[in-house]
Amino acid sequence: MAEAAFHLICGSTGAGKSTYAQTLAHDLGGLHFAIDQWMVTLFWQDSPQPIEFDWTMARIDRCEAMIFETAKQAVSIGVPVILDLGFTKAAHRQKFADLAKQANAPVILHVLDVPVDTRWARVQARNATKGETYAMEVDRSMFDFVETMWELPDPAEMAALNGRFVGA
Repeated sequence: MAEAAFHLICGSTGAGKSTYAQTLAHDLGGLHFAIDQWMVTLFWQDSPQPIEFDWTMARIDRCEAMIFETAKQAVSIGVPVILDLGFTKAAHRQKFADLAKQANAPVILHVLDVPVDTRWARVQARNATKGETYAMEVDRSMFDFVETMWELPDPAEMAALNGRFVGA
């Protein structure tokens, strides 16, 4: 088994984060946490229509708090954790890096940087096939909204979080 660490998987919508995270968890003998699975299982059936940003973010925050507590326990017994939480913003990545530091665990940032046209094509295919990584329908407005939030890590962040660019 690999060293117990917090592996932060980041990229924008359709970058291949979930597929990569599942493979990494298998390869490392680690535990994979996917925010989309938590949200769909716990809250989506009760969600307001249309989706409300504040309603969604409050529930994401709750899920992330529970994910972190469980991940901290896993790392404490030597199990690597793979956090597939989007991590579109630098502040979000730093929050989890700080939590990992408090838990005395190393952080490794995995960055999937894929061209927007490729990602949108992947999202359309995932919507159509509803395959293994499908959690919910992502329409163009949702895709474009996330695009406005995506912050590619800069060299300083990559260095601080042991970052690596990975193929998708």
